Amino acid sequence: MSKHEKVSPVSLFQLAKTANPTTVLLVEDDHTDAGLILEALAEPKDRSVQLEWVTCLADTLDRLARGGIDVVLLDLTLPDGEGIEAFDRVLQAAPDALILVLSAADNEETARRAVRRGAHDYLAKGHADTYWLPRVLRYVTERKATEKVLRQAEERLFEEKERSRVTLDSIGDAVLATDLAFRVTYLNPMAEEMTGWSQTEALGRPLAEVFNIVDGATRTLAANPARRAIEQDQTVGLAMNCVLIHRDGTETMIEDSAAPIHNREGRVTGAVIVFHDGSQARDVTEKMAHLAQHDVLTGLPNRMLLKERFSRAIALAQRNRNQVGLLFLDLDRFKHVNDSLGHATGDRVLQAAAERMVGCVRASDTVCRYGGDEFVILLTAIKRAQDAAFAAEKLHAAFAEPLAINGHRLQLDLSIGISIYPDDNDNVDDLMHHADTAMLQAKANGDNRRRFCATDMDRRAIAMRATSRIDRAVIKSEAQAGGR
Repeated sequence: MSKHEKVSPVSLFQLAKTANPTTVLLVEDDHTDAGLILEALAEPKDRSVQLEWVTCLADTLDRLARGGIDVVLLDLTLPDGEGIEAFDRVLQAAPDALILVLSAADNEETARRAVRRGAHDYLAKGHADTYWLPRVLRYVTERKATEKVLRQAEERLFEEKERSRVTLDSIGDAVLATDLAFRVTYLNPMAEEMTGWSQTEALGRPLAEVFNIVDGATRTLAANPARRAIEQDQTVGLAMNCVLIHRDGTETMIEDSAAPIHNREGRVTGAVIVFHDGSQARDVTEKMAHLAQHDVLTGLPNRMLLKERFSRAIALAQRNRNQVGLLFLDLDRFKHVNDSLGHATGDRVLQAAAERMVGCVRASDTVCRYGGDEFVILLTAIKRAQDAAFAAEKLHAAFAEPLAINGHRLQLDLSIGISIYPDDNDNVDDLMHHADTAMLQAKANGDNRRRFCATDMDRRAIAMRATSRIDRAVIKSEAQAGGR
C-alpha cells in the first residue's frame, strides 16, 4: 500500500488471527493518515493486533458501548467533536481502555492536556511509521497490562487488610500491636476501651504507657509480654494475676497471650498482644459451677451438693463428737395443687415452700430440693436426736400458715422422715434411705406427721411401695377393660 493511496473506511480490518489478540480502535477521519497507520501495523511479524476503524465521534462512542476494545488510537480533530471535550467523552465511554492520542505537530499542547486528564500517552502522526508505531503500541500495551496486574495486587492487598481490620475491630478480645522499639502501632476498639487510649492518641507511644500492667498480688510492674514474645520468637502467655490499669486509674484483671509478628523474610518486626477481661471468665465459671450444684427452679443446693456437704458434716461430727440430722420432707397435697392450678402455680408453690424452709433453719444447715415436691434438710452439729425433732416441729409450725400464691391461699402440710448420724448409720446413702423410708411411714399415717427411722421400717416401706404398684396396675387394668 502506497503512503499516498487513499483507503476507504471499513468496520473491521483484521491484521492477524490469534488466540487473544489486542483489539485496537482507530479513530481517524483523515484517510491518508489512517492508511499510514494501517500500513504500519501490517508490517510486524508478531501479528497479534485486531484493528477496527471509525471516522467520527458518534461511531466511536457507539462501538465503545459494545465493549471489547483494549486500545483506542484517538485523533482529536474529528468532524463531530474535537479537543479535550471529545477526549473526555471517549474516556468516559471506555475508562478501562488504553487511550493513545494521535497528535499533529500544531496540536501537541491539546495532546499533553489529554494525557494529564487520563490518556496513557500521545503519538505524533509523523512518527506513526512501520518502525515506531508497532513498538509504541506494544510498549503501552505491556505497560497497561503491568499496571493492571499491580492494580489488582493492590486491590487484593487492600481487601485483605480491610478484611483483617474489620475482623480485629469486631472481635470481643482486645488487640494491641507494637514494633521492635515497643511503641504502639495498632489498637482495636476493644483495646481502646480497656486501656482508655484511642488509637490516634496511642500510636507511637511507649507500650508501657498505654498497656500499663501490674502484678495483682505484689503491685509491682508486670513483665512486658511483647518483649518476651519478640526475644523468644514465640507465643507467650501473660503472667497470672495480671492487672491492667486503665487511663482513668480503674483496674481490670486480664488474661491471654502475646505473639511475635514476622515479615516476608521471617524476621520479627514486632508483637501483638491479645487480652480480655479475666473477671468475666471467672464469673462465667462460677455461674456454671453454681448451676451444676443447684436446683434451677428454687436455687437450693441439689443432690450432688447435698451429698458433698453431708459427707463433710459427718467428718466434722466425728472430730467434734457431735451428731448430724437428716430430714426428708414431702409436700402433702402438692400434686392436687399442681394438677388443678397448673404447673406455673405449682412452680411458685415450690419456690415459696423453699423460702419458708430456709427461714426455719440455721445458716450452717442445708436445705436441698431432692426432686419434685421432695426436700431434704441437713442439720449439722446437733447435740442430740431431739434437736432434729425440734427442727421438724418448727417446720410444721411454719407451714401452718397457708401459702399465698397467685391470689390463692394454699394449705400444704409436711410429711417428715428423720435419720440421725451415728445412731441410725454412718453411711451417707444409708442415712438418706432411712430418712426417705421414715417419711413414707409418716405419710402413710396421715398428713403433717414426722417420723424417726425405725429398724423394721424399711420392710414396711418396701411392702407399701409394692402394694402401691399393684394397686396402680389393677386400676389401670380395670380402666382398660372398661374402655373395651
